[in-house]
Amino acid sequence: MKFEPQLHALDPSRRAQLQQRVEEHWPQLEACLERLYGKKAGYSDFLDALLQVLVDASLERSEELLQLDALRLQRSDWFCSENMLGYCAYVDRFAGNLQGVEQRIPHLQNLGVSYLHLLPFLKARKGGNDGGFAVASFEEIQPELGNLKDLLNLTRSLRHAGISLCSDLVLNHVADDHPWALAAKKGDPHYQAFFHTFDDRVLPDQYEQTVGQIFPQAAPGNFTFETGLQKWVWTTFYPFQWDLNYANPQVLLQMVKAMLNLANWGVEVFRLDSTAFLWKRLGTNCMNQDEAHWILQALRSIVQIAAPAVVLKAEAIVPTADLPAYLGNEEKQIKECQIAYHSSLMASAWMALAEQKTDVLQCVIEHTPSLPKQASWLTYVRCHDDIGWNVLRAEVTAVSESTSIAQERLQAVSRFYSEQGEGFADGLRFQASDPSAVHGTVGMAASLCGVKGKALASNQIATRRMLLMYALAMSFGGMPLLYMGDEFAQTNDRSYLQDIDRSHDGRWLQRPMFDEVALNLVHQADQGSVSYVLYAALIRLLEKRRQSPAFSAEIPAHLIRLPHTSILAFVRGDFDCRTNSKLKPVLCLFNFSDAEIVLNWSQLVEATKVSLGAGANYFSRKDLSWFSVDEDVLFNAEDGHRVMLKAYAALWIS
Repeated sequence: MKFEPQLHALDPSRRAQLQQRVEEHWPQLEACLERLYGKKAGYSDFLDALLQVLVDASLERSEELLQLDALRLQRSDWFCSENMLGYCAYVDRFAGNLQGVEQRIPHLQNLGVSYLHLLPFLKARKGGNDGGFAVASFEEIQPELGNLKDLLNLTRSLRHAGISLCSDLVLNHVADDHPWALAAKKGDPHYQAFFHTFDDRVLPDQYEQTVGQIFPQAAPGNFTFETGLQKWVWTTFYPFQWDLNYANPQVLLQMVKAMLNLANWGVEVFRLDSTAFLWKRLGTNCMNQDEAHWILQALRSIVQIAAPAVVLKAEAIVPTADLPAYLGNEEKQIKECQIAYHSSLMASAWMALAEQKTDVLQCVIEHTPSLPKQASWLTYVRCHDDIGWNVLRAEVTAVSESTSIAQERLQAVSRFYSEQGEGFADGLRFQASDPSAVHGTVGMAASLCGVKGKALASNQIATRRMLLMYALAMSFGGMPLLYMGDEFAQTNDRSYLQDIDRSHDGRWLQRPMFDEVALNLVHQADQGSVSYVLYAALIRLLEKRRQSPAFSAEIPAHLIRLPHTSILAFVRGDFDCRTNSKLKPVLCLFNFSDAEIVLNWSQLVEATKVSLGAGANYFSRKDLSWFSVDEDVLFNAEDGHRVMLKAYAALWIS
């Protein structure tokens, strides 16, 4: 393909840079597009139109963003640093509107946040809109949250504060009042081809035999009859969210325009929503299809050409075995997303907390693949969505005596965190319609850990549970993410039950308004409040994390096997692949039980040698130090041959 006609509008310097990136990344892009659309009529015209979109986007990119592009090209693994910390919030819940978010930047800086994920802020469907994930326009901001000027001001202020903005890009569907859907309803064949529509139930019934249901209680089935069209429309999530048909290249072209438009507004990271569902194939579960990966690989090449500062994050909440593909394949030189949620790590940590047993968590870690270069997990404790226990089915089955016992364990952990549970947790089952099924869990992290009220005296053990969970997320390997309110131990918000548009969706239980009272307790250093004590402890954890290069995302975790079912242990460090140099290793220990456990130090040292090799003598030295939430003291292995782990303790030894 000849690029010169499209590049003529650029100045010589920018033209040369863009030409170089096109020549570098176009081959993978074209290979993906050829597999997807090569046999379609008008394929050559589609390629020309796509290239023109890339050139137009480059022309519209501001000088400040071009400088960011140049900086990120020099350090393309910037998001893998041990200094990274994410924060996730809804705009209205966090600060009212986009201008309010700008006023919250000092709070984010105090935490050390370098990445802010604002949940959907584009114009959403009127009425029920799945928390903004039913997008009605990719070109407009939700009016109550502000306007384009507010967004541009916010992204500029965040950049100056060293914080990258992450936005959701909802790939799988649009709202039923999006202009494309409205045009389809009016009979426009061009836009009807943007969706999966069926004249009768023959094919939908065949698909339903193998496709699962996401919200079986609130939105059963995967197809909705549209009276205006007199056709069935594919609606994986809710009836008002119409799945896009990526077999039509025009859909991809329009989504690329939307993505690059947002990138030029200052978005630096895209959370690609519902990536596993993008391609439909009869006789399958219509998840994780090869074509879905080709689409993501194409998007990676596109941003590398038009906006190289941008990073893609896959929202693929799938079993551990299906995760690696979303990060590409280094051996095959396949580049896909740079970041992926490690949902199995998150769910298995909650399972370990409920069972006081780490076998499933260890199995997840053992089967977590090494990351490709310039890639990172996103490690988290809670988010706006539910905890889906079924992502652990393979690991639970592997460590259980039978599939029936595995099923019983999954059902038990689901009950433990629900209204049926008899333990410390205050949560709810999500989409509970079948009493024999394994239901997801909703609830704020603090409530699931047993926090009740704001007094520290009655919440000390619950606070330790919460810190244990975050210590794991901060040390496993990846970018840790704080969910809004967790820094204050905010608990569940049941006010959603009075809202007709939200009462059917239990996930609003974990979407409270930002707690100004808790923020004041922090500012007042109220040591009798759980909010201040948890906040201060998280700050200490994050400061210690930033001091150790071993916590960079690119440094693997080496699992250590110990004869204690409730203890998790792994080592980070030894070799820095970024600089080809030795790193000071860190031994990370976690006690998931409610009892104090004493470890024999010499046995611990031997266990590291068994796991890492006989030459791994890192922890035989005398000048070791350890760090915990409670204290930061020197440790001499000869003075005491024991390590005492309090209930729910997390300990980093280096």
